[in-house]
Amino acid sequence: MNPSTENKIVLVTRATRLHDLVRRFNTVEQARFYVEHLGADFSDYLAEDDNYGRARRQAEETLANQGRIQVVDRVYLPNFMFGPKDTVVVLGQDGLVANTLKYLDGQPVLGVNPDEARWDGQLLPFKVGDLPKVLPEVLRGGRSRRSVTMATANLNNGQSLLAVNDLFIGPRSHGSARYRIAIGDEAERQSSSGVIVSTGLGSTGWFTSLMTGAAAIADIAGALLGDTSVPNRAKPHEISQRTDHLGSEHGAIATFPWEARYLYFTVREPFPSNTTRASLVFGRVTPEAPLVLVSEMAEQGVIFSDGIEKDFLDFNAGARAVISLAERKGCLVT
Repeated sequence: MNPSTENKIVLVTRATRLHDLVRRFNTVEQARFYVEHLGADFSDYLAEDDNYGRARRQAEETLANQGRIQVVDRVYLPNFMFGPKDTVVVLGQDGLVANTLKYLDGQPVLGVNPDEARWDGQLLPFKVGDLPKVLPEVLRGGRSRRSVTMATANLNNGQSLLAVNDLFIGPRSHGSARYRIAIGDEAERQSSSGVIVSTGLGSTGWFTSLMTGAAAIADIAGALLGDTSVPNRAKPHEISQRTDHLGSEHGAIATFPWEARYLYFTVREPFPSNTTRASLVFGRVTPEAPLVLVSEMAEQGVIFSDGIEKDFLDFNAGARAVISLAERKGCLVT
């Protein structure tokens, strides 16, 4: 078959749980012994690996018929050089799609679900069997695409970090983060377990958990303690009213668009004291009003993105982080 493109097609893959176990225990049988000794079902690991291997072989064959293909494992993404005209196919879970987008600059990404019975796949609209039809359409520019807003953290030492889903700013482990926080004309000193900044793409994950928990706690606390027992407590209906603009349905807390030109920050477990406040705990971050944090932690302060704790920036005493929208955008094929 004549190739549909002279440009490179990059297939991004990931190791299965079985692969990771074999790397740890050297052989499949030793991995089986370990898992079954703990009372778990090893057959599920085998089935997952078999299904993923089959999907990968089928994807590679299909892509090779369309053009020049290069396969990249997720662990090599930070060092891989993507070309400006590459087309990227991601075979894996939603997290792999998000992780891949961080290393791209507008190249189209097709999220492919390798195992529909196992993964829901919010960012995986395609099956492997769709590739013979969908990929030529993408190469011709005939498929719709959706822009994805990313967040960025820029430090005063010149370092920066991108996020597709969310940024975490806080302590490396369990403990309290101390910092100054400012946005617009508001500023205060805080002690908390960290600050989470969410994008529209990430709003179905950590952001939804935070907002759902906050609303439920407010509701239950009101019933148990009474309105007068919790100073300045927002009533549940007030929380719903304040978050209606997030795109929620029937007043329930939900998500906001992937392409939204804003982010949301949420302070996790703020603690008011003689020297710290807890009023600046939630808000919208825009290009005109970035979020600024100055660390007051002697050590163990970090910033990481998209749940990848190993890839972090130090955020210790004197570090100043400006959190805003990244100039770079992701591009998902739909």
